[in-house]
Amino acid sequence: MKKNQKSLISTLVVVLLALAGLLTSNTSSSDGLLNQVTNMLSGSSSSAITSNGSSSSESTPTQELAETVMSGAVKKQLGSNIQWNGAGAYVINDNKTDLNVDVASLPYVDNKTKSVQGKKVPTVANALLTKATRQYQKREQNKNAFTPAGWHQIHDLAGEYDHAVDRGHLIGYALAGGLDGFDASTSNPNNIATQTAWSNQADESFSTGQNYYETLIRKALDNNKKIRYRVTLIYDGNNIMASGSHLEAKSSDGSLEFNVFIPNVQSGLTFDYSSGQVTVNQ
Repeated sequence: MKKNQKSLISTLVVVLLALAGLLTSNTSSSDGLLNQVTNMLSGSSSSAITSNGSSSSESTPTQELAETVMSGAVKKQLGSNIQWNGAGAYVINDNKTDLNVDVASLPYVDNKTKSVQGKKVPTVANALLTKATRQYQKREQNKNAFTPAGWHQIHDLAGEYDHAVDRGHLIGYALAGGLDGFDASTSNPNNIATQTAWSNQADESFSTGQNYYETLIRKALDNNKKIRYRVTLIYDGNNIMASGSHLEAKSSDGSLEFNVFIPNVQSGLTFDYSSGQVTVNQ
């Protein structure tokens, strides 16, 4: 009896120490520790998640759904000036970016990656784009398409998007498919990540996914603008699936500029970002 009591006390001490650490650690580790402690106390596995309650009947994510990925760690990476745009995404720093377009360089794309849970994932893609980098031909289906980390597909969904995830380009095929030496296909692991169908495809003013902002760039390139473009995937701690994509663009004549964050969410679905597992909300 006494032995069991001592064991219980020891367990409680460990939990209390973990909770105390939450008060002094940064937000990113706090979020992770809090989840771990909660799971310890409830007896659930670390990958267990609760439905976010969103409905597939809402094609554009609500602010409530978008906020599910806006942890303290994510917000810290985006800065203090974050405003909901009313169309599924966030405007960062009043849509202003520090990208420098006045560079003496030929067009380029530069991709960076990191290792998460033993797998390579993309982090940042920097590009200098011109009309010469534009690709007007339709992208062919690639039988050797790369399967990115955290890939868990679901088909035949209700709502506007009939599947859960896409092979999302950081730098899109239509923007840089004409650039010599750059692999803009879906087989380039440095430029492809698991992205929800909504955040990748949505292209309306009332539903601003990545394609909406890429369309602005495509139109500017068609008008012979030179554009600096940066896509940064924002990860929360050691998650293998990004919480969203931070997009920044600026044209040399100042006619185009944006700084936005597209949350990697989709109405009617709940994602476990530590693994990429997806469930359909009931």
